[in-house]
Amino acid sequence: MTSSRDEKRAQQDKKKKNKGPGMFAQMKQVYAMTRTSEPRIGWILFFWAAAVLIAFVLLGILLKNWITWTIIGIPFALLVAVMILSRKAEKAAFGQIEGQTGASGAALNSLRRGWIVEQQPVAINPRTQDVVFRALGRPGIVLVTEGTPARVSSLVNQEKKRLKRVIPNVPVHVIHSGNGEGQTPLKKIVPQMKKLPKQLTQQEVHAINNRLSSLQNNMLPIPKGIDPSRMRPDRQAMRGR
Repeated sequence: MTSSRDEKRAQQDKKKKNKGPGMFAQMKQVYAMTRTSEPRIGWILFFWAAAVLIAFVLLGILLKNWITWTIIGIPFALLVAVMILSRKAEKAAFGQIEGQTGASGAALNSLRRGWIVEQQPVAINPRTQDVVFRALGRPGIVLVTEGTPARVSSLVNQEKKRLKRVIPNVPVHVIHSGNGEGQTPLKKIVPQMKKLPKQLTQQEVHAINNRLSSLQNNMLPIPKGIDPSRMRPDRQAMRGR
């Protein structure tokens, strides 16, 4: 009997570990991470949550039913606090990886539905560590580079030639990540991509992705030290889930 109970406990412990941290544990991790770059995050969250709750209380007083409106206001106050924490956490995550090789690839992983992101760089210069990442969406192909624009242009041109052989009529956009002239800061890459005009249907996007699979065999190996998958921001944690 004792052995069977121990086995059940072991199985339950294993299931808990496989599930990962719960929602509150994730929120605690996100808060701790955000606090390293934003020490006043606690006061900021308290201020906005209190402001929302006070607004509901005042509304309830005007409607002569402040108790009901206070109860309604509590979840809205918590929602606002979670939304602010999510944005601050995303900013903190980008701040931690900015300047590292593969950072732009990690930024692309925050794209939502409608985009197909290549997890590994599609072009690499092992000597300079310049890389090019690729994403496919309704605006077409987006190439995101790391490195000086003038220096990384040869990698971009090579990738464009490969793409032209497989998908000649698909628009190709180039975004140079970085903080220099002619470059886009890491946190603005995704918003800039979302502003691009949509020129493809979702069905065309999937058809193009199937054709792009023919390029996989021509990919260069990733140099040691570049592992964008390990630098990916935790999207669920940033959303507080």
